[in-house]
Amino acid sequence: MRVGSFVLGAQFPGQGQGEALHRAVRSAEVAEEAGLDTVWLAEHHFVPYGTCPSAVTLAALLLGRTRRLRVGTAVSVLPTVHPVALGEQAALLHVTSGGRFSLGVGRGGPWVDLEVFGAGLEAYEKGFPESLDLLLRWLREPAVGASGDRFGFREVPVVPRPSESLSEEPGPEVVVACTSPSSVRMAAERGLPMLLGMHVGDEEKAEMVALWRRHARAAGRPAAEIHGAGHVSAGVCQIADRRTDAAETLLKAMPGWLRQGLGAHVTVDGRERRMRDPYAYTELLCGLHPVGTPRLCADRLAATGERTGISRFALLVEGSGDLAATEENVRRLGAEVLPQLR
Repeated sequence: MRVGSFVLGAQFPGQGQGEALHRAVRSAEVAEEAGLDTVWLAEHHFVPYGTCPSAVTLAALLLGRTRRLRVGTAVSVLPTVHPVALGEQAALLHVTSGGRFSLGVGRGGPWVDLEVFGAGLEAYEKGFPESLDLLLRWLREPAVGASGDRFGFREVPVVPRPSESLSEEPGPEVVVACTSPSSVRMAAERGLPMLLGMHVGDEEKAEMVALWRRHARAAGRPAAEIHGAGHVSAGVCQIADRRTDAAETLLKAMPGWLRQGLGAHVTVDGRERRMRDPYAYTELLCGLHPVGTPRLCADRLAATGERTGISRFALLVEGSGDLAATEENVRRLGAEVLPQLR
């Protein structure tokens, strides 16, 4: 079982953006010190829900500040970038970090981002498979050209080639955020592990893993690849000596952040987007994920692994909104929870 943190650079009410980003960087540095496996970095534009607009840029900073920790994006929003540009960045980080970089990609949402970056709504609604396939080709082939609906260019050499890394991995791992049966099928047919969101519980995640396996078998993926797929489960982790104290910490801080952050999303076409009740959503997260004593947190992670077959976790550790409390939370995760899982 591999446990990592999930970092949004969340801007809580009353905080500045610099403060949020400092907490994000510091929590990643402490994650390495505490023995966590990976730090997963979220990407958002124009909203205080997350203040990191470029997960690959922040990943580069953290790879330079760490020596052992794997750093991944969760996720880089593929419809708003050129797949070749993202592929070049991913290859660069893979080669220069010795294979410590994971590239998580997702479709994002129908947000105003699509207008700002000139991608258009069609890139979100229809263009993700073409972008994903072009990205994968860039990470696997020595030269790439394109003649698709969205991207067309003559063949060019891949520089740097991911295979030039001194690590044993031929290229960076690619993980796909999956929220629907169609995205599960898309990932499975390409043999790519899934990143599953924090808003769903073990039963639904188990169903998505089972669906992924069925589609992977139907697509002829190798049996070893199917059984060894390193799916990632996103969640929330808050540790305290009593479960009520851990939940109270999140219930005091997270609803205000969620209300401010999610409420700032603007759709590109004016469609209505109903927001969850922030307090009820926080209560839901406290019930689904490792929130409580170290023993409870370890048991909950082990139970999720047993029920779903998922062995990797990306845990939101900054739910208190406070730097010192976040650092303590990460240290307790490493010192008091991880040993029980091993």
